[in-house]
Amino acid sequence: MQNFRKNYLKLYAVTDRSWLKPGERLADVVEELLKAGVSCVQLREKEADDATILQEATELKAVCSRYRVPLIINDRPDLVKMAGADGVHVGLSDIGIEKARQMLGDGYLIGGSAHNVEEALAAQKSGADYIGCGAVFGSTTKTDTATLSTEVLQSICQSVTIPVVAIGGIHSGNIGALSGTGIDGVAVISALFGAEDKTRAVRNLLHRVDALKVHTALTIAGSDSSGGAGIQADIKTMTVHGVYAMSAVTALTAQNTTGIYGIEEVSPDFLEKQLDGIFTDIAVDAVKIGMLPNVELIKVTARKLRQYQARHVVLDPVMVSTSGSELMQEEAIQAMQKELFPLAELITPNIPETEVLTARKIEDEADMEQAARLLYERFHCAVLCKGGHRAGDANDLLYGSEEPVWFRGERIDNPNTHGTGCTLSSAIACNLAKGYGLAESVQKAKEYLAGVLRIPLSLGRGTGPLYHSGGMFR
Repeated sequence: MQNFRKNYLKLYAVTDRSWLKPGERLADVVEELLKAGVSCVQLREKEADDATILQEATELKAVCSRYRVPLIINDRPDLVKMAGADGVHVGLSDIGIEKARQMLGDGYLIGGSAHNVEEALAAQKSGADYIGCGAVFGSTTKTDTATLSTEVLQSICQSVTIPVVAIGGIHSGNIGALSGTGIDGVAVISALFGAEDKTRAVRNLLHRVDALKVHTALTIAGSDSSGGAGIQADIKTMTVHGVYAMSAVTALTAQNTTGIYGIEEVSPDFLEKQLDGIFTDIAVDAVKIGMLPNVELIKVTARKLRQYQARHVVLDPVMVSTSGSELMQEEAIQAMQKELFPLAELITPNIPETEVLTARKIEDEADMEQAARLLYERFHCAVLCKGGHRAGDANDLLYGSEEPVWFRGERIDNPNTHGTGCTLSSAIACNLAKGYGLAESVQKAKEYLAGVLRIPLSLGRGTGPLYHSGGMFR
């Protein structure tokens, strides 16, 4: 489906009509679950005829559409288009992922099943968008399914780059045993459809799913000795967002609110060791890239991001500091565009940086759109052109594969803006790590930045920093 994101798989309800009470309609029960927060619905019918399945699917699609939740049909790609559903889940003994894709074409969500790492890798290679793994606690609906250990489940999550959903006997009392496995969500049947209080059941499960996964983000940037920008701002932002922060330092800076007074770049070999140490040990959900002062460091970063197939890369092309200090030479700018832009999901240049990257003068919103389109067409990554340097407003433009999106923002009267670019890009990376879509990640990040800009904080004699955690204690 279009705009699929892993948050859809957080609480995945698999239908079972055997739990319906006399007179209950499946569509009404599903709507009750959706209203409480279920994020995906799979219609599973093993015994019904095609006409019944199609009727149920059509009714459920209408309900799911109202809540903007995908409807998946189990095993039957031939009925997906007829019902207007969003995708299909195929088991190991069913039609197969590649055949399902041939039947449906692009734009539909296809899930596969796996009981071990080999099957998971095969499903990913065949083009699955996600994998269902189980039965993690046995199954009341399948008597021939062996229990999948948490160790194997964790190995599957570590081996594939697509989302993994656990299924099989899951309820609020045992879901905690899945902590640390790395799953992106749970598929639940009886604990939802058999619950007397379905709203309470959904909310309990959502709370426990949230507690399962610690989202992570890596910042690759320079250090700011005064704590306002760079690595320090990134880590503060990630921590406030509830994301575990990791860092690879590209340079040490001697700076404060009045300017930068010295830069010591790390060696390419040392940066490589930092990145290897992180990626080979801890899963990285998103990457924020800031200051990369030379060509060699840019090339190392690009090579490692490709090697480890890094996801959700947000690149803030730091060329000039707020105080006006030049942080990147021309050859490094060229290398960044060649090596890193194609790996990024999003780049976040401000207007001066956009002017450098496009060799165009930007004076109004039409100029911003033209420049952002040029960058997108050239590098095939989304562009957030930040309008904070324009007088009168703080309007930003997101330009990507879909229609351009303007994020209108008021200009907040606060002279202390040291590290705003680092903070915004880090917040976007955090939201992507949590599974939000790109536009929603930008919106949430802008709301966070606006909130901290409203908090009065005056430190130093120059352009002061933000109070990243201030909103937590007010």
